[in-house]
Amino acid sequence: MTKPKIWIGLFCSLTFSFPTFAQYASDAFRYSEINQTGSARFQGLGGNHTALGGDPSSISGNPAGLGFYSRSEVSLSPSITNFGTKTSYIDNTTSDSKSNFNLAQASLVITSQPSFQRKWKRSSLGISYSRQQSFQNRFSYSGLNNRSAYVDKVIDDANNANLAQSTLAQDYLPGTSTELPLAYSEAAAYFGMQYIYPTTSAGPPYARDDRQRASNQSGIFDSKGGQTQWTVAYAGNYDDKLYIGGSIGFTRIKYDYSHSFTDSFVNPTVFNSASQNEELSASGNGINATFGLIYKVSPTLQFGGALTSPTFMAIKETFTQSLRADYIRGSILDDNGNDVGPVENYIPVAPNDFEYSITSPLRGSVGATVFLSNKGFLTGSLEYVGYGAMRVRTNFYSASADNNAFRDDYKAEIKDTYKGAVNARLGGEYRAGIWRGRLGLAYLSDPYRFASDDINRDKLLFSLGAGVRNSRFFADISGTYNTFKSVYTPYVLNNSEDYASARITNNTVNVVLSIGTFF
Repeated sequence: MTKPKIWIGLFCSLTFSFPTFAQYASDAFRYSEINQTGSARFQGLGGNHTALGGDPSSISGNPAGLGFYSRSEVSLSPSITNFGTKTSYIDNTTSDSKSNFNLAQASLVITSQPSFQRKWKRSSLGISYSRQQSFQNRFSYSGLNNRSAYVDKVIDDANNANLAQSTLAQDYLPGTSTELPLAYSEAAAYFGMQYIYPTTSAGPPYARDDRQRASNQSGIFDSKGGQTQWTVAYAGNYDDKLYIGGSIGFTRIKYDYSHSFTDSFVNPTVFNSASQNEELSASGNGINATFGLIYKVSPTLQFGGALTSPTFMAIKETFTQSLRADYIRGSILDDNGNDVGPVENYIPVAPNDFEYSITSPLRGSVGATVFLSNKGFLTGSLEYVGYGAMRVRTNFYSASADNNAFRDDYKAEIKDTYKGAVNARLGGEYRAGIWRGRLGLAYLSDPYRFASDDINRDKLLFSLGAGVRNSRFFADISGTYNTFKSVYTPYVLNNSEDYASARITNNTVNVVLSIGTFF
């Protein structure tokens, strides 16, 4: 049995009542942030794509770089990434890590024969598969909370939405001998478990038992997935001076996460503990386009620029929740002394399916490369990403007014939360015969408009690499260390002093190996 209209209405009332639950603004940012991509060579240079060519990374970076090719090439770039986190929550610190093997890039470049009698010397067609983002993450947290429990968030939500007791009762189906109980909202699950109860005949305000008891809280968050892109690019070389290229990218998004949060109460009288579990599975497709230029001023100096359109993505997701509670038998009695507490210890919430679209920010970059004779080069770039212009829309609701409200609310949320960011990258390569050595640095500025939690979200990426190259074959390896800070808040209450956030230090090491051959 399903109640889509009831569930959607309740979901909207909770979502639109509180800006802190505007999860689709953070989803838009998650699917728009790109740290570092490309082959081992370009990642070893700090992810510089703008003013350097002759590498398969140009296909999805600055397609003008394909104009430097004088022969065709095929390459493969597998990678392995280790994600490490150190999390501080209330009075405790925990550490976690996980590793992931993936394909960073696979590419084919086909170059035309040179035309010596015309200004247009040659052209190249490039096709690549690349991993643009990784959503792998894992962290855990725990601490003794003397101020609140997760159930207090459920109570605040129900009270703020003024949910009637009859609504919660209607949204809860008790279990039978053959079927599990089922709730059509989070609040209905807690109501059905008798974890929250009304204090008036109508319902609100709702309350709970053991409000003054401390709770040993713990949580585990685990996510996986990534954004990949198939790109087709074409570039031309005009008189070995001007290189022009364009590309079309077809993106694929797959993101899954699970989060479990447990309250274990100290000296409880009704519930020993309760666990709130949630899972999200999202997938989607998108399309974008890039146009780029590189101009060679002299044999030792060249400038480049690239402009990437917003990626227009369509997303489908399924969100599920459940409540598991350990009731102390005999703690809820009727007038005759009979136990009338919950008979179930597990209540799932009906899955919520949703469809929406995201418009990622416009990206623009400029850069320069200086060649040091035959000893190598230095390259650098600046990139602007207009995060404040991200948009989220939906046609999921039957009423156009609801769709418009969704669009306008998240437009305001994005504008208030995010701003344009300027990222800087610097890299260098040293050459000694067939051998190459590389160093790179990338600084990704904090895209948040206000640091309300006193966390600086700037990112620093340090990279190094080495390679070998001859007339028929090349092999490169790079390692990138990425460090940044983030915050995770398991629940939010009306009173900001009553809840805590997990502060996370993230350390990621990504190793890429690229091998390729010319033909």
